[in-house]
Amino acid sequence: MATSNTTAAKAPIFNADNVQDQVGDLYVASEVWLHTHWLQILIAFAIGAVIVVALHGLRKLGERLCGKPLGTGELARRGWGTIVGRAITRTNNFFIVMLAAKLVVGYAGAPSQLATTVNFLWTVASVFQAAIWARELILGAIEHRTSSEHYSGEALLSAMGLIRLLVTVALFAVALVVVLDNLGVNVTGLIAGLGVGGIAIGLAAQGIFGDLFAALAIIFDRPFRRGDKISYGTTSGVIESIGLKSTRIRAFTGELRVISNKQLLDKEIQNTSVRDHIRIGFVIGAAYETPPETLAAIPAMLKEIVEAEGGKVARSGFESFGTSSLDFALQFDIPGDDWATAHPMRDRVMVAIMTRFAAEGITIPYPTQTTFTAAPDGSLVMPYAVPTRDTASPA
Repeated sequence: MATSNTTAAKAPIFNADNVQDQVGDLYVASEVWLHTHWLQILIAFAIGAVIVVALHGLRKLGERLCGKPLGTGELARRGWGTIVGRAITRTNNFFIVMLAAKLVVGYAGAPSQLATTVNFLWTVASVFQAAIWARELILGAIEHRTSSEHYSGEALLSAMGLIRLLVTVALFAVALVVVLDNLGVNVTGLIAGLGVGGIAIGLAAQGIFGDLFAALAIIFDRPFRRGDKISYGTTSGVIESIGLKSTRIRAFTGELRVISNKQLLDKEIQNTSVRDHIRIGFVIGAAYETPPETLAAIPAMLKEIVEAEGGKVARSGFESFGTSSLDFALQFDIPGDDWATAHPMRDRVMVAIMTRFAAEGITIPYPTQTTFTAAPDGSLVMPYAVPTRDTASPA
């Protein structure tokens, strides 16, 4: 028993006849448009030509701002003008042509078929051109900071390849989503897929990305730079290089310490290279037998000694009643941040104090203790000989 096929065969959506008909319709519409709007078209083409010439001139100006022609492989790092100039030079011809075409179509009332095509190409050109400009500005800012702040170690410069890749992928992924959304494509699933993929990659390489972002934070926040003397925890040293994952510090004791960028930024960092002075402080004791008028003159003596050596006194005065001495506190500042200069000055000040105290008859006592012993009858036995009347010399 034969069965009939009730489903009609579907004609293909795209075939040669359809394409030919659409091209024919576009040709007829364009011909009518040219006959009816020839004056507007001429004016729009003239303005578009001016815009094309102006944008090419602007691109030439951008090359001048860069200081070097494109293709040399180097960026003349002279500031933000150079960065903006390099972004301008990345303006492509397709964007310039589509900008002029968009103006012509919009001003001259082009037919819907032509306007739709131009709008589609303009959307693609403008979105991806914006991504190119953004990429050049971001990378230029990073390179500018790296150069001007002496962060240009070999490890960090090699990291620029990875940074450039990440920035490019992120920006062009966003541009692709924007273009598809403008074309009416449902991008919800694509965005969800990109989000899940990004989370998976981030979790797999969170240590690497954490150190990478920490390196970028060091570049832009500038807590220190190569050559600075820093202290963190119990370690002090000089920054030798700042890399993609770690920072190398030459400790003052000679060894090279390597610490990850993220771990370093989690600590309290003391940058001693930016201080303008070093403060020295110590306590000097004077014997209790020192006369009160001499004690009153000691702060002025200490200040005079420090100022004679080139220091600046922050505090000089009576501190406390010690167990064996009357204690005076001295704190003074030595200009600069160089301990090689501060230590010899401190030594000269201490020697000068000893010399001045000896000249003034001021004794710096040792820690002393006196023991009193009682006789069987309860009287005290003196710890030193007491002259009697019999042993005293005759008058």
